[in-house]
Amino acid sequence: MVRGAQSSPTPHAISSGAVASSREAVEQVFKQERGRILATLIRILGDIDLGEEALAAALEAALVQWPAEGTPANPRAWLIRTARNKAIDQMRRRALLDDKRAAIEADAALEREDAGGGADVTEFDEVAVRDDQLRLIFTCCHPALAVEAQVALTLRTLCGLETDEIARAFLVPAPTMAQRLVRAKAKIQQARIPYRVPDAEELPARLDAVLAVVYLVFNEGYSASSGAALIRRELCAEAIRLGRLLVELLPGESETRALLALMLLTDARRDARVDADGEMVLLEDQDRARWDREEIREGLALVEAALRAGPPGAYALQAAIAGVHARALRADETDWREIAALYGVLRVANPSGVVALNHAAAVAMAEGPAAGLRLMDAIAADGSLAGYHLLPAARADLLRRLGRLSDAAAAYREALALVGNDADRRFLERRLAQVSPARA
Repeated sequence: MVRGAQSSPTPHAISSGAVASSREAVEQVFKQERGRILATLIRILGDIDLGEEALAAALEAALVQWPAEGTPANPRAWLIRTARNKAIDQMRRRALLDDKRAAIEADAALEREDAGGGADVTEFDEVAVRDDQLRLIFTCCHPALAVEAQVALTLRTLCGLETDEIARAFLVPAPTMAQRLVRAKAKIQQARIPYRVPDAEELPARLDAVLAVVYLVFNEGYSASSGAALIRRELCAEAIRLGRLLVELLPGESETRALLALMLLTDARRDARVDADGEMVLLEDQDRARWDREEIREGLALVEAALRAGPPGAYALQAAIAGVHARALRADETDWREIAALYGVLRVANPSGVVALNHAAAVAMAEGPAAGLRLMDAIAADGSLAGYHLLPAARADLLRRLGRLSDAAAAYREALALVGNDADRRFLERRLAQVSPARA
């Protein structure tokens, strides 16, 4: 029996309620701790695939043992130890133990960690696990890998996003993304890429991909690409937590502070983005009393410090835009001309189809829907956002505002054919119904 667990009932005495409670505990730990546990396992085992397989085996064991023995006092430590032991067994079967023995023996300290808790365990949780995650981020973001593979691999291993979710974030087919992930993991093994945080002189070349990883995690949490919920709060929290770690690790890097500011200022609006039924609420219709003023205060201070540090980077410009929204106590107080100007600068500093679309939307608010529509039509013509549902959705909104209801309906249908999130789909369906002629 795991030390620190509840007393074990006899097997026939386990109630269905206990089984359900234990299953919920396993699911909760997996949801909250997966990335941290996997980061530690990859350090111990030196193999991403083996770490993922060992964690899956440990979760299966937890589903069997926790209903009988009780949920451990330290579920994370239980899963790490169990997964490591499962991996050792597997490597013995594969006759690979000698190759991995040094890495496993170097981590003998894990033997002392048990579910009973204690000061040493707490220190391990807060320091060693944090460092494992930073090691994993920088390993996945090694320059030997293509940038797209760096970001995708970190999203998959550290944050647990599914392959199709990552594919949507990159606007590529899921099979293409699956191939990238396989090649990236093979490259790490073949090139013997070290599992460590780079030295100070190596950090600048590795930082861009790391920041991109954290921001993509946040975006997937704030506006989920698929599923029933619009917001995945655990991913937002994980991205902000990682952003804080990077600020601690690199206090002199203004773009790390700017990214944290951007996430905080955006996250501050999270609770107002959905109504009581989970339906999406547009920015202009949000109850700004529900915005998190503490996050706004912290975010504004961070972005001001980043802007004072020198010429603004892409994250500082985006944070400055979020700051303009945050300072407006009512929607009609928003300075859209300033936002449009900032997006214009961002298009030069960081050209992309998504930035161009946001610039066009800001121009529509500052100068009128016709001006914004001309810019969006140009984006649609160049094909840079083919397959991105927010482009036809944004065009549909401007067409609706211009009274071109038939064209708006066609654009809403195009967006509906591309959307993956259920809340987004319901919103688009409501808008389509508003612009479609009533049937007799």
